[in-house]
Amino acid sequence: MKRYWPSWTSALCAALIACGPAHQAAAQDATDLPPAGFGSLRQDQIGIRLSTPVLSVRVVPLDERVTRLLAPDAYRSLRDMRQSRADDIVRAARAAGHDSVAAFMVTFFGLQPSVRFNPDDLYISSQNITYRPIGIVPITPRWSENLLEQRQQAAAIYLFEAGIPILRPFTLFYGVQSSEAWSQALQQLNVERARVLARAQPQQPQ
Repeated sequence: MKRYWPSWTSALCAALIACGPAHQAAAQDATDLPPAGFGSLRQDQIGIRLSTPVLSVRVVPLDERVTRLLAPDAYRSLRDMRQSRADDIVRAARAAGHDSVAAFMVTFFGLQPSVRFNPDDLYISSQNITYRPIGIVPITPRWSENLLEQRQQAAAIYLFEAGIPILRPFTLFYGVQSSEAWSQALQQLNVERARVLARAQPQQPQ
């Protein structure tokens, strides 16, 4: 699998808010997007975690239908991080033969000294379909070393085929370990989406 190292001169491209080119954003039903700036969730509430004896993995979907439900600072942090690597995401997607992708932020945490991790061992299963990463855009330096010390972390943006149904349950795998925590996260997202829509309603005159 090709690795795409971040270009620090990449433009902040608003067309990649949905992690795809402009025509993908236009095709997306705008009514699916909750208004930004009204969420209250934390990243750990939408993150999927699984652990092995030596490391922990956290996966956060970068889909706007999810991230807009975060508290404003958390939402802006993920949005800015993704946009700063917009050019690299486009290059990785096109190199894999795709015009649009589903993006996730993946973070590996070392629980023991000198832990090796294999980025390609992480994949997603949904509705009897297995989705493996088609590209990886590193966030932290020295990602390619695949080595973590205790309490150290390595993070990257993982790119998958765009067909993953983010708003439905799926199972996250790393090697033989698996997590179905996304089902629980979806319940929180549904509750928060209703709250966001209520908060965004214009105030009625007294």
